[in-house]
Amino acid sequence: MKITGAVLEDIGRPAPYQRSRPLSISELDLAAPGPQEVLVRVEAAGLCHSDLSVVDGNRVRPTPMLLGHESAGIVEEVGSAVTDLAPGRRVTMTFLPRCGHCAACATGGLIPCQPGSVANNAGTLLAGEVRLRRGDEKVLHHLGVSGFATHTVVDRRSVVPVDADIPPEVAAVLGCAVLTGGGAVVNAGKPRPGDTVVIVGLGGVGMAALLTALSEPEVTVIAVDSLRAKLDRALELGAQAALTPAEALESGVRGAVVIEAAGNARAFESAVELTAPGGRTVTVGLPSPDARSAISPLGLVAEGRSIIGSYLGSAVPARDIPVFIERWRTGRLPVEELISSRIRLEEINEGLDELAAGRAVRQVITFDGGGTR
Repeated sequence: MKITGAVLEDIGRPAPYQRSRPLSISELDLAAPGPQEVLVRVEAAGLCHSDLSVVDGNRVRPTPMLLGHESAGIVEEVGSAVTDLAPGRRVTMTFLPRCGHCAACATGGLIPCQPGSVANNAGTLLAGEVRLRRGDEKVLHHLGVSGFATHTVVDRRSVVPVDADIPPEVAAVLGCAVLTGGGAVVNAGKPRPGDTVVIVGLGGVGMAALLTALSEPEVTVIAVDSLRAKLDRALELGAQAALTPAEALESGVRGAVVIEAAGNARAFESAVELTAPGGRTVTVGLPSPDARSAISPLGLVAEGRSIIGSYLGSAVPARDIPVFIERWRTGRLPVEELISSRIRLEEINEGLDELAAGRAVRQVITFDGGGTR
């Protein structure tokens, strides 16, 4: 079938992206789903810093590639081996499929699925196939999703069914921002009543971590970011305090749980320093591969502090998304508050500029033609 999607032609084009236009809106051919795959009509897709990291070269991927890894839509067709999902069901797509059989999948979310990671790095679906073409040219899949398109084919293990009452934008953001930021809080940080939780970095993932921490019982939540607008927004959402990194370090604030969601080496150092004796620093941001940090090992040993790496929030999507949905239904986790604007697919390069400048929390591409800023 013919679809329209945003294809990354090559990596490393300079900002502003409105001018260099690394993503081209292209007509592509999408093959029918394989036996364990599903065809999804995309309703909404979030523009995430991980997309920007591919565009600017911090995460090197093969090109051309149809980007987008945080999206939701309606199943239109299922492969012959898919027996537990029917057309018409809304699904959240997640960027790390789990085969369910490898040693990594047996860790309960701690380690990314091995076959899923191999497929993601190669730009294929979990079965090793590519379902996208542009004329005679093969176009690769982004993290098994390729959600910046009107339709996509994904592996059944890349989707989680959600009920029809979940709005498409909420369902999309659940698949990355909430799983990653919220999962870092509940799966890795595990705050207890009376704890102080510090969130360092208030992009989409950091704000999702903040909202999730606020949904935990009897915790104090402190937001840390260098941009005053984001600190003000964190206070609006319910944070008890919002500080710049310098203010936080000077104030003596310390967290039993500190979530680093900036993807920056200096932010990681600040997060470690803001961790209380006996506390846990959970790093979920993805810095450049050559980034390095300097911390004191003695401080870890003498004060009994720990550092935890958390990929995709140490989440198992089929297990964790229903937990976050229940918090959303009860009003404890207002996921809608993460959405800073709605844009059209044709505005995606301008959206990258907003993301790079730090002005956006989560821009969501809608496919009903009604995008607005």
